[in-house]
Amino acid sequence: MRLLLAEDERSLSRAVKAILEKNNYAVDAVFDGQEAVDYLAVGSYDGVILDVMMPKLDGFSVLREIRKRGDSTPVLMLTARSEVDDKVNGLDLGANDYLTKPFHTRELLARIRAMTRAQTPQNLDNTMRVGNISLDRSTFELTGPGGDCRLAHKEYQMMEILMSSPKTIIPTETFMTKVWGYDTESDVSVIWVYISYLRKKLTAIGANVQIKAVRNAGYTLEVSE
Repeated sequence: MRLLLAEDERSLSRAVKAILEKNNYAVDAVFDGQEAVDYLAVGSYDGVILDVMMPKLDGFSVLREIRKRGDSTPVLMLTARSEVDDKVNGLDLGANDYLTKPFHTRELLARIRAMTRAQTPQNLDNTMRVGNISLDRSTFELTGPGGDCRLAHKEYQMMEILMSSPKTIIPTETFMTKVWGYDTESDVSVIWVYISYLRKKLTAIGANVQIKAVRNAGYTLEVSE
């Protein structure tokens, strides 16, 4: 499950991001309201954790903007404010829930589960399948006839992208923006490194699918004949 975390206090952002990733969420972190709007314009998320007091655009403005353009992604407002009027304002603008700082980790996780569960059909298959392999979105387990392995977060995100569009060329830029983020300082060569990791794991589980490089274009997931 993919979340966007918009929090300008970087130490808190790092701590929350670490907690969420430990609980099997894939997280993009941004540090101002305009970044949040930009990420939501081009990315697909299962939920947003949105701080109210942020530079450039505050959380209320971000929420107003995304709801105005029809984005129904569930939003948890995160703020140091505890005034009833602020909570009412956020809820009236389309927030799904409201959490006041400081908060307990268990409550944060429970509220995220609740708001995302409300948006997810109960009969949704949480397993992706291509060829003779499957990917469990809740556990990050990649399974084939030769066994299974748990993918690291970035490996999982890349594999999910590939399995979502088999036989389709995924540009390298897509991996960079969706997995490492728009403001990443990582070199594009990191993509090749992670593709190498995934290829080794596919071989280890006896997969009949291969990740093929398309020169100057990107990568594609192909089922072997």
